[in-house]
Amino acid sequence: MVSKKITVTIPEELLDEIRTEAAERGLSAYVAEALRSKRDRDRLRELAGWLQEEHGPVTEEERAAALRELDDLDAEHEYHRGGGESHPGHAA
Repeated sequence: MVSKKITVTIPEELLDEIRTEAAERGLSAYVAEALRSKRDRDRLRELAGWLQEEHGPVTEEERAAALRELDDLDAEHEYHRGGGESHPGHAA
């Protein structure tokens, strides 16, 4: 992938925090990853808007089910970060 050097301005406090977080990967890699993530979220919002226009708004029941699934995924992620091999209640 070809890279291009640019200049950006960000608040100094944020830069200090980012440098600490990005130490191992480097600031450029960290910022590129953050921009990709933002671009992906923007695209998802666009898709969600289109789906809502096509199929109607999400019901409260659907929203609650999605939030439960996200909570389960977060719990599994935290379990794995803690050194576990599988989420409690799931097959290993």
